[in-house]
Amino acid sequence: MACSVPSIVSSNPRVFPSKTLTPTASLPPAPGLLPKTLPVPKNFHGLRKSFHPRSAPMVSSPRSSRRSFVVNAVSGSELPLVGNPAPDFEAEAVFDQEFIKVKLSDYIGKKYVILFFYPLDFTFVCPTEITAFSDRYSEFEKLNTEILGVSIDSVFSHLAWVQTDRKSGGLGDLKYPLISDVTKSISKSYGVLIHDQGIALRGLFIIDKEGVIQHSTINNLAIGRSVDETMRTLQALQYVQENPDEVCPAGWKPGEKSMKPDPKLSKEYFAAI
Repeated sequence: MACSVPSIVSSNPRVFPSKTLTPTASLPPAPGLLPKTLPVPKNFHGLRKSFHPRSAPMVSSPRSSRRSFVVNAVSGSELPLVGNPAPDFEAEAVFDQEFIKVKLSDYIGKKYVILFFYPLDFTFVCPTEITAFSDRYSEFEKLNTEILGVSIDSVFSHLAWVQTDRKSGGLGDLKYPLISDVTKSISKSYGVLIHDQGIALRGLFIIDKEGVIQHSTINNLAIGRSVDETMRTLQALQYVQENPDEVCPAGWKPGEKSMKPDPKLSKEYFAAI
């Protein structure tokens, strides 16, 4: 017997506006229907499709006559994601056990965004990453940063997983939204879709308040990501944006010595280590 599930729009005022759910693909969906189950291969070769955003001029430091080391990347005919505007999207999501709509560009000028992709709901490595980010959410919130998780599953699958206890392989309540990319358009635009499997690699992107991607990592399916390293990278990004005449050396953490990107001034850093 067929049944229907009513759409519920969140009234949570924290971040997400209440809107009527609408079709959300920013790119045309792939032909054909999604299979009922998608096997996770032991080995695969994911193809990455380059994104072609608008080019933008180099950003100059307002506090220094030297060229800033935080720039918009320009690389011939194909532009990398890092250093360029993040591909915008509007999609359905699950948050606080309700269906909401998330639009990435709503965060421009307001918050940093940690956008991460994972392969599938009800799998193995994925819940360890998703719950780890949720458990540390308050730390990201203090850095004016929102977290968004994305997979190709439906909002109904997301909701069922959230309603499953962690001890049973579920997620329990999360402090950030899980976005549904059933059309796979978001995964394609960020270059993380495994085309022959129809699932996403473990891509993670840090997007600044201007909507520019400043960091990305992409792991194979079997390798989970580090919340600690994501936090450290975010802190380094915010530091160099607040101090555009400085750069952060390897492993830099807040409170540690930074470096001047100058042949003479950098010697101060090297002499101190």
